[in-house]
Order: sequence, then C-alpha cells, then structure tokens
Amino acid sequence: MLHARAADDAAARQVIQVGTTRPYSFAVYANNDLQRLPSHVARAVVLVHGVKRNADDYFAVGRHLLQMAQLPPSDTLLLAPNFMTQSDEGSSSAMPLWGGGTWMQGEDSERGVEGITSFQALDDIVHWLADRQRFPDLKEIVLMGHSAGAQLMQRYAVVNQLDAPLQQAGIAVRYIISSPSSYVYFEASRPDGDSFELPRTVMCPGYNNYRYGIENPPDYLKRQNLDSQQLFARYAARNITYLVGARDNNGNHRYLDKACGAAMQGTNRVERQLNFVNYERFLSAKWQIPVNHPEFQVKGAAHEADKLFQSEETALKLFPRR
Repeated sequence: MLHARAADDAAARQVIQVGTTRPYSFAVYANNDLQRLPSHVARAVVLVHGVKRNADDYFAVGRHLLQMAQLPPSDTLLLAPNFMTQSDEGSSSAMPLWGGGTWMQGEDSERGVEGITSFQALDDIVHWLADRQRFPDLKEIVLMGHSAGAQLMQRYAVVNQLDAPLQQAGIAVRYIISSPSSYVYFEASRPDGDSFELPRTVMCPGYNNYRYGIENPPDYLKRQNLDSQQLFARYAARNITYLVGARDNNGNHRYLDKACGAAMQGTNRVERQLNFVNYERFLSAKWQIPVNHPEFQVKGAAHEADKLFQSEETALKLFPRR
C-alpha cells in the first residue's frame, strides 16, 4: 500500500452516527472535517477496504486517486468506512462489529451493535450522504470496493434497492468493482470454454448458493421476492465498472478464494472478471436485457490497490474530465 501519507491522514479518522430506526456509530476516514462540512459537495466517493480492514491505507489510496483525477476536497467528499471486529483498534460497543471476514458477504454484526448487516451499513452510509440538509448539492455517489471490499460491493450492487429513490432525488449512483475473488451469478450456468453451461460435476453441490449464486439468499435479498431475471435486469441497468490488474493472474494468490464455488468462475481474478463480463452478455442475449458494464485491466499492476489506482490513466477512466 501507499507508504507516503499526508501528515493529517491519522486525524482523518472520524465517527459518524448512521441508522434511522436504530442509530449507531460507524468509523470512517474522510478528507473533510465531518463536523464542519464544505458548503458545496457535488460528489461523494465511498471506498471500501480489503480483507485486512485497513481503511487508513485505502483512504490514502483514495486521496491519491482523487488528486490524480483533479477532484478537490471542496467538491468531492472521500469516505473510507471501516468494517471492524471487536479486536480492532478503535472499536467500540456503540459500533456494529463483525466476526473476521463475515462483513464482506453482507452478514450480520456479531458484537457491539448486533444484527446490522454490512449491506444495511452501506444503506445507512448512503442515506447519511443523501441527506439534503447535510449535502444539498450532492449529485453523485460513487461506491468503490477493492478485493474483499469489491466482493461486498459487487454483491451490494446486486441486492440493494437504493438506486431508484436516489435517482428520483437527483443523485446518480455508480459502482466500481476492483479485483474481487468472486462474483454473484444470477442462475446456475457457469463458464464452460467459450460458453456457459450447467456444471457437469457433482463435486460442488452448493456452487449456486449465495455467495456465489442466489440460491439460499440472505434475508436482505430474500424479502425482495425477485427472480433471477428480475434481479439481473435491475443489476444490468446500474452504472457499474470493473477493473483488475493485468498481472493479477496468480491462481495461488494468498487472498484468492479457492473454494469450489469460486473456482468454477475461473482460475484467477483476471479470468474471473472476463468470465463474468461475458456471462452478463450471455444473460443479456438469453433474456433480451441490455447491459453495458465496461471493464478494463491496469497494465503492470497485480493485486495491490495502490498500483491499480496510482496512474492518471486509471483516474481518467474512473473519473472522466468534463
């Protein structure tokens, strides 16, 4: 990760109060004093950390990315939320605290404020940002995740119900999915050569269960009563960009999901991204649902977030200048 940081990065850690029916505290890193907000914020960028829960490092990556994109803090708010466990420094009983990596799949908090799914936490952060009394000029929310954070964000892009009401309020939503270990597929087909077929093996009977498919979904999704086609139609209509390092092709990477449900999606992260984008096209043709989610590979980068987001080329692709 980035080692050279601004001297005030440590002071960027703040705690916000989110949630409506059951308010709770949540730790974030921000490029503004959240008690003294700038008068004009048009864009908010939410960047979710990887498996190490090192939101401070991701905040540094996000700051550098926005600098490369020429997006100043006076206009663009950066938030790096911290999904914490009980043992993490700065955790508190007033916060939802997860067990290990359960947050990356949308599961409930187990300690502190219990029973808050990480999907609900993202909902509450988005609602906090969309409050017109707090940010009257907000026009766009960009939801980004890398690695484990991208696993959460891709699943959140599948399951959440916020895009339509936000758009009605004049706030566009974009998702940036960077190098997840796996994706949620919408039905039982999986990559098979140049096509998609039902798997012939019986060695992975639960391959289509959530978190790799939508069978046995979490309650957050189950209560929406959507079938595969309806769920894909909503996802296809969303503004989503995928990126991965061109050198993120190590099938033995330490943090690559090697469970059989993930392995069916490809042998490494590059292959899994390409397969999933082709899978979207497969479903688009099958169900006559248009989809156009761009994907790109970052030359010279493997899996490190700072390498992926350090170039001006990446910044311009994610935040085109107008």
